[in-house]
Amino acid sequence: MADQKEQRVCVKFCFLLGKNATETVGMLRQAFNDDALGKSQVYEWFSRFKSGNTSTEDMPRPGRPSTGRNDENIAKIKRAIDEDRRKTIDQLSEETNISWSTVQRILTEGLHMRRVSAKFVPRLLGDDQRENRVNVCRDLKTLTVRQFLTSNNMVIVPHPPYSPDLAPSWMPFFNPETKRQSAQWKHTDSPPPKNFG
Repeated sequence: MADQKEQRVCVKFCFLLGKNATETVGMLRQAFNDDALGKSQVYEWFSRFKSGNTSTEDMPRPGRPSTGRNDENIAKIKRAIDEDRRKTIDQLSEETNISWSTVQRILTEGLHMRRVSAKFVPRLLGDDQRENRVNVCRDLKTLTVRQFLTSNNMVIVPHPPYSPDLAPSWMPFFNPETKRQSAQWKHTDSPPPKNFG
């Protein structure tokens, strides 16, 4: 984008040549294309020059300047994130005594990070590993079902441990970590995290 101060100097030049604001807007659009100052901005600068203010410096804006995003706070957040990337904005805010919105702004604008969830990547098992898992699950399933039946005074019908009459096991699919729990902060150029099952 073209420097606005440079364009304000051009507006002053046109003003001193006796051009009007409409002509100046057209000339700026021709010179700077889409980056040209807007019509209202050009009219505002023309009115300033007509009132005798010949400075092209922008006037100071009212209000208190932002003090939250300073180098010290950015360093605090960076250290906290480097310790554990799974910390939430609430946790970071509480830990560093910086407001929630400032922490969020530091992470996204200052450190260029975003929060992403881990992608589930199934592990490739060898034949003997797969068979071992199946056998362990059968034993656990049988034991669990037998304990349930015994504790509820139900009759245990003799079936082989591999019987299809037993309830299917949920064990191979159980992952105690939710998607939200696996979410972590990462830089835009770093690869996404992976969750191996």
